[in-house]
Amino acid sequence: MNKKILNFLVIIVLSFITFWWTFLIFHYEFDLSLVLSVISLRMLASYSIFSDYNLSWSKSTTQTFLMKSIVYIIPFFFYAIYYYGEFWLSFLTSELFLYLFAINFMMYSYNYFMNKSKIKKSKDVVIYGSGNSALRLENEFKNSEYKVIYFVDDDKVKQNRSIDSIQIISPQTLDKYIDKQKYNFDMLAITIPTSNQSRINEIFEKYNKVFKTIKILPSLEERFIKNGVKNHLKDISVEDLLARRPQDLDKKAIEAFIKDRVILVTGAGGSIGSECVRQCVRYKASFVVMLDNSEFNLYKIDQEMADAKVCVPVMQTVLDTEALEKTFKKYNPDIVIHTSAYKHVTLCELNIDEAIKNNIIGTKNIIDTSCKFDVKKVILTSTDKAVRPTNVMGATKRVCELYAQNISLANLTNSTEIVSVRFGNVLGSSGSVIPKFKSQIKKGKNLTVTHKDITRYFMLISEACELVLQAGSLGRGAEIFILDMGEPIKIYDLAKKMIKLSGKKDIDIDIVGLKSGEKLYEELLISDTDKYTKYNSITIAKPTFYDIDRLNKDIKELLVCEDKLAKLKDIVPEFQHRTNI
Repeated sequence: MNKKILNFLVIIVLSFITFWWTFLIFHYEFDLSLVLSVISLRMLASYSIFSDYNLSWSKSTTQTFLMKSIVYIIPFFFYAIYYYGEFWLSFLTSELFLYLFAINFMMYSYNYFMNKSKIKKSKDVVIYGSGNSALRLENEFKNSEYKVIYFVDDDKVKQNRSIDSIQIISPQTLDKYIDKQKYNFDMLAITIPTSNQSRINEIFEKYNKVFKTIKILPSLEERFIKNGVKNHLKDISVEDLLARRPQDLDKKAIEAFIKDRVILVTGAGGSIGSECVRQCVRYKASFVVMLDNSEFNLYKIDQEMADAKVCVPVMQTVLDTEALEKTFKKYNPDIVIHTSAYKHVTLCELNIDEAIKNNIIGTKNIIDTSCKFDVKKVILTSTDKAVRPTNVMGATKRVCELYAQNISLANLTNSTEIVSVRFGNVLGSSGSVIPKFKSQIKKGKNLTVTHKDITRYFMLISEACELVLQAGSLGRGAEIFILDMGEPIKIYDLAKKMIKLSGKKDIDIDIVGLKSGEKLYEELLISDTDKYTKYNSITIAKPTFYDIDRLNKDIKELLVCEDKLAKLKDIVPEFQHRTNI
């Protein structure tokens, strides 16, 4: 039936019923002319206000009910004025509220029965959190096999209340139900992705043996709301358990630093470099020069950034100063982010000459070229392995830090500000332990850990890169910034978590012994701190003074000498090379 006709029939029938009832309770004779005049005004209002006759009952929301009420309140003022009088005002007001109650009750009922799930509820789910995402998730579960039995929230104000008759309980109450084995829980859905890593980890450790499945809802930036939140529930991952989520991330400061600047990123196809490219595009850089000597890596990031239309790939090595100068002259970058380096400890141990050339000379070339072409700022990404290094990779990165700092202290940089940013392992980077574990799990192999007590710091790549840019915005030259990596993680415990998350019970952990140059514990970065910045996540290391002329001379000697390890130790006295432990 035509929706307009159907709507008018509802108005006519419902108005006759509500007027009949109102005349009855007021003990007044039924007045047909009054009823017909009110019905006419209601039909006119329905036709002309909000296109009321088109409003869908099955898809109605709270806004629909409010609009429905407004449509019928407006004509009330007209006929109330016409039939002005104490008795008639009471009479008409009573009828109006009865009519609004009836029409909205009909809509609520129709909406409920039309949208009521016909799927048998066979699984129980508990939603951890009771915010907007939790409410959307609960609403979407209505049309699935899952039945939401509780919301759990840490906020005491929300506890002991309910949403759609579903109680909001405290974690302590949930624990009591678990202890009493009152329920056999199927799924725990965590809808608090903005919580810090320790809280997510705590929830997982506490409930992973109780619930058959634990899933987490990613942050808003990781999903498209229009596709619904249920579709974005994902298996909880090791990244969720280890993510730092720094609370003092200053996106406005990053945007002010990057926006409308020409950025050159070296090692742009690598894990850190490619994420720096993404962040620069996100924070509205006017142009991004992606420099890398790996054709495959450069191709991947170039294809990914094709739609951005502000990125250009440059296939080039940082060891070719002549080519670098042509690139700098052509694009005239404002900021250079130097991420190009050999970072794999074992490969650097086996290829010392190449590690020294690529890491030290490559960095020196970038800094010298930047100074020659008056680049405003150079940001060098460094590593926690540069702190009292025990391997070649860490020692070469420490030399890079020394050069970046002391060329600035010697006032040889023209107007170029050079800073270093030191941080630990990033989750999922090429060559890191997590992709290796994932590969071993996929193949059904035992996970290999070098030592049961070995620990490392971890941070998400995206978080690390944003903090690198944030630190870069603070620098005025010669600083070595240190990113707070949180608490160190035992690799053995990480391996156990990954096995548990995989659901595979036939995988074990093999201890294979420490590799050459590998530390059992990374140094606590905070121990090297001299002063703090306005951000808790970023501190500044003590400066190390090294005569720049002597450093240049030592680097030249390092390239040609026979005993490169001895020369590295001469430049970095704290370098204690470990070959077998």
